[in-house]
Amino acid sequence: MTDGVAFIDGEYVSPDEAKVSIFDIGFSRGDAVYDTVSAWKGYFFRLDDHVARFLRSCAGARLTCPHPPEEVKRILATCVHRAGLEDAYVQMIVTRGRFPSGGPRDPRLCQNRFVGFALPYIWIISPERQETGIDLALVENRRTPTEAIDPRIKNFNWMDLQRGLFEALDRGADTAVLLTPAGYLSEGPGFNLFLVREGVILTPRTNVLEGITRATVFDLAREAGVPVQEADLRPDALRSADEAFLSSTAGGIMPVTRVDGEPLGTGRPGPLTMRLRRLYWDKREAGWRGTAVKDLLV
Repeated sequence: MTDGVAFIDGEYVSPDEAKVSIFDIGFSRGDAVYDTVSAWKGYFFRLDDHVARFLRSCAGARLTCPHPPEEVKRILATCVHRAGLEDAYVQMIVTRGRFPSGGPRDPRLCQNRFVGFALPYIWIISPERQETGIDLALVENRRTPTEAIDPRIKNFNWMDLQRGLFEALDRGADTAVLLTPAGYLSEGPGFNLFLVREGVILTPRTNVLEGITRATVFDLAREAGVPVQEADLRPDALRSADEAFLSSTAGGIMPVTRVDGEPLGTGRPGPLTMRLRRLYWDKREAGWRGTAVKDLLV
């Protein structure tokens, strides 16, 4: 197993060799979209859904992926295979590229570039921390308005999320959840938020990424016979919830046990949260909704 493999400019290279020009406005202006899919025990999870969302993000940002969907899947699988990984964090990116030399600074004239890579699986919250539960901070910094940046387009404009994360870490919390400009619960850096109240699962309705793991929670809840709803939720709905959890490609379903330093519910991972978490990983281990990496290789 290696530290990972990247695909850039038509070649497979080590992560240290994967470089983007400082003149690529994906770097200088954050003008890029991406998507992250995981592989577990040699199987991608919901790969078709991730690639479809990636291409929707490209279209929403007026970017063109230079590879068709099946080729994107083959490139990602080759990165995982060459890295020798069974459990992997895999990303696909399209950057705007450079302005034409000597030409107008017209983003429509840039040649868009594709980058892919596979790294050992990344946990945004460690499994050990998940066992005791996450300390979540409701931060002052607000989410970027949807009128400015559509959150359904998965992009690298993370300034709002990064400012929120700094605030949470400075307060001693594990991570942050941001509010919408109107003061409703939104999401955090790399995850969607869920809370449980009287046996019903609730999740923010607006100003959120339509996460693939978020959609998976809906699927698992229905399978378990648990009601799940989208709603406009004020911060007190989280503080007074019976349980709460986060969902992410980089960690699955992750229990929250403290909010702003105060115990949530019993102060321990909630029973419904842990039930869904076990169901998620049991099904992942069994290859549920999986695509074998080896089946995509040429």
